[in-house]
Amino acid sequence: MAKVKLDEIRNMTDTEIEQAIAGLKEELYKLRCEQRSGRIEKPHRIKLARKKLARIYTIIKEKKSGGNK
Repeated sequence: MAKVKLDEIRNMTDTEIEQAIAGLKEELYKLRCEQRSGRIEKPHRIKLARKKLARIYTIIKEKKSGGNK
């Protein structure tokens, strides 16, 4: 998933957010498998994928609580 701005995530539909989450989870799984096998070229991508997921989950919580940040 390319760099996504927070406003873009906030404007996504629920379906698009679910697809983004699924894609990030799949990417994270593949990166972890590469790490375990010792052939990962860019280990920092694991951290970036985790941060992206956290941002998306935070925005989902904001929407549920009615926050307008």
